[in-house]
Amino acid sequence: QVQLVESEGGLVQPGGSLRLSCTASGLIFSLYVMAWYRQAPGQQRHLVAFVTNGGTTNYADSVKGRFTISRDNAKDTVYLQMDSLKPEDTAVYYCNAGYSNSRNYYPYDFWGQGTQVTVSS
Repeated sequence: QVQLVESEGGLVQPGGSLRLSCTASGLIFSLYVMAWYRQAPGQQRHLVAFVTNGGTTNYADSVKGRFTISRDNAKDTVYLQMDSLKPEDTAVYYCNAGYSNSRNYYPYDFWGQGTQVTVSS
């Protein structure tokens, strides 16, 4: 079965950086668009960024210029580099596999277990 395993998140001070990774198994990784979502307490899960099979990226306005999504098809892994972190970035971050039509992303029901990122001094 499909498994998406995220790396451990952590506690980061405002302005700091953190890199998340997500390694996939049970699917042909290179065929899927990969994405990161996040969910803050009491809120819905929101799309943060996605990267297509060919490496084209798309970001939510709230993270544009601060976060970078990338993928390594040889390692079946997608990354999320988070810089200039703010307290409002605090959330559980989830990895997802899906598809896109260049501007929109459509998630399949393939989710990681989630990893907590807390930005606080």
